[in-house]
Amino acid sequence: MCQPATSSKPRFLILDGLRGIAAIIVVIFHIFEAYAADPVQQIVNHGYLAVDFFFALSGFVIGYAYDDRWARGMTFCNFVKRRLIRLHPMVIMGSLIGLLTFYFTASPSCPNVATTGIAALLLLFVMCCLLIPSPDTFDLRGWGETYSLDGPMWTLMWEYMANLLYALFIRRLPIWMLALLVLAAAVLTVDVALNINLFNLLTTDRMQINTVIGGWSLTAEQLYIGTTRLLYPFFCGLLVYRLGRRIRLSGGFWWCAALVAAMLAMPRIGGYSAMWQNGLYEAICILLLFPLIVMTGAGSATGVRTSAACRWLGSISYPLYLSHYPLIYMLFAWNRTHADLATPVHIFVGVSVFILSIALALAVTRLYDIPIRRWLTSRFITTATR
Repeated sequence: MCQPATSSKPRFLILDGLRGIAAIIVVIFHIFEAYAADPVQQIVNHGYLAVDFFFALSGFVIGYAYDDRWARGMTFCNFVKRRLIRLHPMVIMGSLIGLLTFYFTASPSCPNVATTGIAALLLLFVMCCLLIPSPDTFDLRGWGETYSLDGPMWTLMWEYMANLLYALFIRRLPIWMLALLVLAAAVLTVDVALNINLFNLLTTDRMQINTVIGGWSLTAEQLYIGTTRLLYPFFCGLLVYRLGRRIRLSGGFWWCAALVAAMLAMPRIGGYSAMWQNGLYEAICILLLFPLIVMTGAGSATGVRTSAACRWLGSISYPLYLSHYPLIYMLFAWNRTHADLATPVHIFVGVSVFILSIALALAVTRLYDIPIRRWLTSRFITTATR
């Protein structure tokens, strides 16, 4: 654990490092997604489970960072200010990158991009900066996105919802009630992953069954999937923190990093004929393996070099997650208009997008995210409440 400049508590370095590993896998997943014919055929297939892993990490960290502060007089207003300072600068930066690159993402498969007017684009930019989900009229690519400038921002909408639920209600629950909530959320996770469809909300689309993919649209089905993906991981992470369960493992970061990478890169299981196997795999990851990884990351120690690696990975994880997708939009557009080029050319472009994503995240982290959060903290958070 270490003491960061903008926090009054030490951080769990391994958990920070694992967040960075998951963010890197997300970038790789999205690059491969640009070339996949459908979700079943995609090689690096389960990168979307990083969202559920992020929620589990967030729940644990929220409990660690804030549970004891309420007893010391922290107000709801102060909590909201702290969360906004931590999360929202990158929401604005991700929106800005999406705005500046928007017209470069036009392609025959997304004709509305080229015909979108400046006024509509600026309105969409303001909505993204304010994290207001957009209706279908602003779904400029036809992908069902609520944030067409930076698709992954939909997860921040749910993250904010979890933070508000925690601050207003969940923080007051005793452990046994929190455990009941987590158990009920586990039932929802099984319902979605195995396509049991308890509430008649899930699709029968063959490509979307037996998977937790979804949560980024405002349809009833997508809202149900998003709620389900949020509730169990986030509040299970909080429960893990409150129970104080830790697993100490020598070389814990590297074992956990390898497991996270393998889980998120796992090819689709069961193919087209036995899709239930994929749903079972995802349910096991979310319900069992992610909490175990959080326990291990929180309980294991790091050496000097491992600590340095975890600091670096942790520092770029969130900026990488929210800054890379505009580059993926451009990759999608380029691939649609240059599909006939030789395979080595596509490999070169894919690798270049990955390197550029890392470089952009580093630049954004050092030149924008860290400085602006330090300034906002010094300006709006008093010393007594840090």
